[in-house]
Amino acid sequence: TVREPEKPSVAAEVAAALGGFRKGDGQFERADAIVANARGHLVELFVKEAETTGKSLEDLPIIPAHFGLRPTEDAGPLLRRLVQLMQDPSVDEVVNACDAGREGELIFRLIYEYARCRKPMRRMWLQSMTEGAIREAWERSRAGSDYDGLADAARCRSEADWLVGINGTRGASRLNERRSGAWEQMSVGSVQTPTLARVVRRESAIKNFVPQ
Repeated sequence: TVREPEKPSVAAEVAAALGGFRKGDGQFERADAIVANARGHLVELFVKEAETTGKSLEDLPIIPAHFGLRPTEDAGPLLRRLVQLMQDPSVDEVVNACDAGREGELIFRLIYEYARCRKPMRRMWLQSMTEGAIREAWERSRAGSDYDGLADAARCRSEADWLVGINGTRGASRLNERRSGAWEQMSVGSVQTPTLARVVRRESAIKNFVPQ
């Protein structure tokens, strides 16, 4: 069994709470289990055609038929170790112990998919890091398929963010270039842009306030 928390500190706490583990080479090991951590997102969405198309307004939007996966720039040995553990013949199942929520689900699922892992998956839903809560989460771990809906929602959000970010940024940058005659990247994001718009509108209201 490989248990995969999201952070090194969480891995250490899980191993300590469950007991019997010794510190190995970047992981915690005992006879029947290994606790190995990720570190946030180690795998990201990737669209090959975005490197060669969508550079002009005429080519936008880019709507890929399929999203690929690739390691993030800083994934390095950590991702390779997790992939190696998932593919190890002695490992019979993988347990997702990432943060209890949509993003924790996505972090694990992308690594699992990138590793082309087909081994049974279980989910530890860790909402507290006390020893008792960790042991209870392990004892009550459920089939990973019980969280497929959450994983689908996480993947949908991630793909939507990519679509808005790439197409919005390139489109806004090209439109600004036409207007100003100079190239400047205008960053657009599904969270960033509406959040900044609220700040800008509020600042404008303050500056233009007329007492009555």
